[in-house]
Amino acid sequence: MNLVFLFLMPLIAVAAIMTPLFVTLKRIHDKKPVNRKRSVVTNIISFFGVMIVMTLLPLTGAVAAATDPVASAEGISEGLKYIGAALSTGLGTIGTGVAVGGAAPAAIGAVSENDKSFSKALIFVALGEGVAIYGLLISILILFG
Repeated sequence: MNLVFLFLMPLIAVAAIMTPLFVTLKRIHDKKPVNRKRSVVTNIISFFGVMIVMTLLPLTGAVAAATDPVASAEGISEGLKYIGAALSTGLGTIGTGVAVGGAAPAAIGAVSENDKSFSKALIFVALGEGVAIYGLLISILILFG
């Protein structure tokens, strides 16, 4: 039962988060009017609702694990390790998106004015991508180091 629950829970979470998007896309495909603001708000609410449920769900098992302090400390340590790895990768990729979002249009504009500036523009865009690689490297070190 626990193994089935372990595999089905992420699928249920993704389905709950993506359902408002699928409903909106279906309405667009059927050429029905779509309130885009309501669609985005519904998607955000479903995302945070799933995140709250996923945060509170493990706490029910934590009550049973509280009787064994050694197992409880190991579980918290393991959980914090995964949170640290997720934060380093997630924040690194957000930083990459910001960097490339600013550098790529400027690079395209520079190349359109002068074809010889392509290599310099490519370097600046690639420097922004390096941040994601560093975040991934740090998360690998946290998980396996």
